[in-house]
Amino acid sequence: MQGTLIGGLIVGLLFGFLLQRSRMCFNSAIRDVRYFKDNWLWKQGLMAIAVETIGFQLMAALGAIKLNPSAFIPAAQIVGGFAFGMGMVLAGGCASGVTYRIGEGNAVAIIAATFYALFAGAARNGKLKSITALFGKPITVTMENPGVYAAKDGQVAPTVANLLGIDPWIVAIVFALIIFAYLFFTKTSQRKAPMHWTVGGILIGLVGMLGYWSQQTYSLGITGGWINLFTATLTDAPYNWIGMEVFGIIIGAFISALIFKEFKIRFPKDPKAYAYAVIGGALMGWGAGVAGGCNIGHFLSGVPHLAISSLLATAFFILGNWFMYWLLYGRD
Repeated sequence: MQGTLIGGLIVGLLFGFLLQRSRMCFNSAIRDVRYFKDNWLWKQGLMAIAVETIGFQLMAALGAIKLNPSAFIPAAQIVGGFAFGMGMVLAGGCASGVTYRIGEGNAVAIIAATFYALFAGAARNGKLKSITALFGKPITVTMENPGVYAAKDGQVAPTVANLLGIDPWIVAIVFALIIFAYLFFTKTSQRKAPMHWTVGGILIGLVGMLGYWSQQTYSLGITGGWINLFTATLTDAPYNWIGMEVFGIIIGAFISALIFKEFKIRFPKDPKAYAYAVIGGALMGWGAGVAGGCNIGHFLSGVPHLAISSLLATAFFILGNWFMYWLLYGRD
């Protein structure tokens, strides 16, 4: 299963099923906690991150994986992250939210995902690659003994631990304890949901660990998967692990929606929804391409590494989301 196409498909099926049942969408989680004082999805996401923070560190300590934090390019994470955050609001969902909603029959999600893939591919490998290059080259940390980190010529992307020279276990435990303190010692919003936030968060975190073990080079992601699906389908390029993961998310969500009678072809009546999907998908795709990842690559999978790149990108995902929601709806 390690690194194989079937491994990516299995992980994607599990992830898609869980996303559909837990209703996990980071666009909604970020928006709701600020504008509706509803922290249900926010806590679910943080639970997954806490599980992965300890889980990734344990897997690395046991030799099952090498920690591979995302490349740190500050300007790219700031600008790309902010663009991605704004795009989430317009598209009506984050990268994973748009992906799993395709499996539920959402026509707008298909449009958003199409433009997401096109602009992410253009930013990374196509016509917009020259613009992406303007944001600079990765900043690394030199480590004589990388230990649990994947290193190239002793160079590792910075994390809180390796930047400060602290044992990564100490940082991971402190970070997880801070999250758990927030989760269990603050008031939680009440809502009727098919899956409790604690259960959803733990299961998503476990799937993230499974994804890391299977792919080896990283945990879960969306952006590279959409790029691969389009590229491999339209050219002679081969499908890869992350492409199969994204395909599996759609199928897993579809199976879940069928089982629980939630599948329905949906065509919004408001024409603005389609225009927003195009613009939002393009902004998300370009932003993720520039920033080096989306809400799954940076927020869900990167923050548990305490990667400086992912912490910075996540901060600007949030700011971009709040700004666009305020611009469209919040001023009233």
